[in-house]
Amino acid sequence: MRVLGLDIGSRSVDAVWVEDGRIVDWAVADSGFDPGSAAAVFVDRGAHDAIVSTGYGRHGARERFGGTAVTEITAYGVGAARLFPHASSVLDIGGQDTKVISLGPGGKVTDFEMNDKCAAGTGKFLEVMARALGFTLEEMAEQGIAASTGVSISSMCTVFAESEVTGLVHRGEDRSRIARGLHESIAKRTLGSLKRVRAQGPLVFAGGVAKNPAMVALISEGFAGEVLVPAEAQIVGAYGAALSFER
Repeated sequence: MRVLGLDIGSRSVDAVWVEDGRIVDWAVADSGFDPGSAAAVFVDRGAHDAIVSTGYGRHGARERFGGTAVTEITAYGVGAARLFPHASSVLDIGGQDTKVISLGPGGKVTDFEMNDKCAAGTGKFLEVMARALGFTLEEMAEQGIAASTGVSISSMCTVFAESEVTGLVHRGEDRSRIARGLHESIAKRTLGSLKRVRAQGPLVFAGGVAKNPAMVALISEGFAGEVLVPAEAQIVGAYGAALSFER
């Protein structure tokens, strides 16, 4: 039995093909303006016997492709626990939301918090701030790590923060210090969420923002426990969705 797990998010569509609990293939595509069509490219491969969808587009995928759907919280809990059986919590920072999950035995979710009302502290937030600074995402992360101190950023609202950053640049503030300050603001907000769900280590850091070395460094520094980053952090949700077919 080969299961296709689809994680249909705001910024990407992630696909994982699983057989006997093992990943046999995976792929990632931009969501674009039509995430359903992006997902259809993976479905049309026909290399599966069943489909399980997750992410904000999971209901549309179930209607279009059939199969079943699970929540992102369930999918990330299952996927993280299979990758790291000793994990006690999960952090997923995606394109437009952030999830913090506390896990019990076997990857069972015991508590969670999800920011899906605005883009504050997400991949979209970082993209907007990088443009405001004249950096690529990779350059902003590198500059954030290089700076020894960060500029305090008062707003986490994407619109207001962009205006604040633009003002700092115009006043001649060092862009590296601004980059570090932005990463520190996100880390502070995220660590607060982890504390509220009583997250313990080891913590699995998943999602696209887990590719950002500045964020990994700051979360690792502020979290009282081990932080684990999967080799392919972006596909944890899709993997968990596929594994959910067995449960």
